[in-house]
Amino acid sequence: MQQAPLQGGHRVRLAKPELLAPAGSLEKLKFAVHYGADAVYIGGQKYGLRSNADNFSIDQMRQGVEFASRYGAKVFVATNIFAHQEDLPGIADYLREIEDAGIAAIITADPAIVETAQKVAPRLEVHLSTQQSTMNWQAVQFWKQEGLPRVVLAREATMAEIREMKSRVDIELEVFIHGAMCSSVSGRCVLSNHFTDRDSNRGGCCQSCRWKYDLHADDQSVSEPGQNLFTMSSKDLCMIEHLPDLIEAGVDSFKIEGRMKSVHYVASVVNAYRQAIDAYFADPDGYTLRKEWVEEIGKAANRPLNTGFFYGTPGATEHIYEPEEKPAPYDFAAVVTDYDAASGIATVQQRSPFRPGMQVEFIGPGGRHFKQEIGDMTDAEGNRLDVARHPLQTIKLRVNEPVSPLDLMRKRTG
Repeated sequence: MQQAPLQGGHRVRLAKPELLAPAGSLEKLKFAVHYGADAVYIGGQKYGLRSNADNFSIDQMRQGVEFASRYGAKVFVATNIFAHQEDLPGIADYLREIEDAGIAAIITADPAIVETAQKVAPRLEVHLSTQQSTMNWQAVQFWKQEGLPRVVLAREATMAEIREMKSRVDIELEVFIHGAMCSSVSGRCVLSNHFTDRDSNRGGCCQSCRWKYDLHADDQSVSEPGQNLFTMSSKDLCMIEHLPDLIEAGVDSFKIEGRMKSVHYVASVVNAYRQAIDAYFADPDGYTLRKEWVEEIGKAANRPLNTGFFYGTPGATEHIYEPEEKPAPYDFAAVVTDYDAASGIATVQQRSPFRPGMQVEFIGPGGRHFKQEIGDMTDAEGNRLDVARHPLQTIKLRVNEPVSPLDLMRKRTG
């Protein structure tokens, strides 16, 4: 649930689950918070499992904390590698630095990092990473006894197991509700190590499971010419249609995966889940799923979606064998940076090419959205343009309804 101050040494449990969003960069952090995240999780430049993300310097962490605090949101740092001996020198100083930067918690799996954080950075909460593959209440009880206030459950935990954990252990439980799944147990994979010498459990995963493979028998290929190549790729998780089950099971934090995903993805997915959570708590008995939320998820989805392990073990139909198609033909086109109400002119920053006559959609927090056709547009100097072709170019165009900074514009591509 949303975190509250400690009273008498115990955290006060609030009504709503925390909506926890990924932020692979400072820009993504701002969009995640602006679109409704209660907390964001980021990676530093050390000790995390997303070494290919932009990741945050200590100064950027301070900026992120300052921005998030304006919205009452918190920032967590993933320090979730399984550390080898050479990884540990410097960990104490690093933890002190991120504590001083105002980070609320670290997400970690290695007991050495857990113990070090508790000793040298006592203001940092320590949340147990999903990398520990926690799937039973006895394990949850163990980590509570070790002083951890929150456990991020394995993606393989079922709804029934979650209910039992909450009934037996008074601790916060965080679960993934949306995003990429893994073909190994909670990300504990060594395919990348063997194929590319990049350690998955130290931040170097090359996503070997999503490659295409020929099938061989007795050193002979059995793939037919033109046949789809084999892949181990799992469908993505999506629980937008099952939030009442998660809420009633007592889940405290709803986590969205995707530190490597785009600004558009983060904003769209957070926006949909924010609206659904708020609608449920506004009227639990009268709550109904709105098709707009499902459609919004679809416009940002990269792969086919399912419910993961919550209601049973995924089978063959829960993997991707055919060429992937986006559920909706939309691409991220621009970010609104300014709006002049008197003239109805919006200033936007280009993210992919667009031109007059193109159908676009503007979206903002809280479900604000409208569609229109682009009319005349100019660059920052007032020169008329027939296409916005340059990355990050400043464009001015008339909009049919008011917009605000950090609203997004997306284009229909099909």
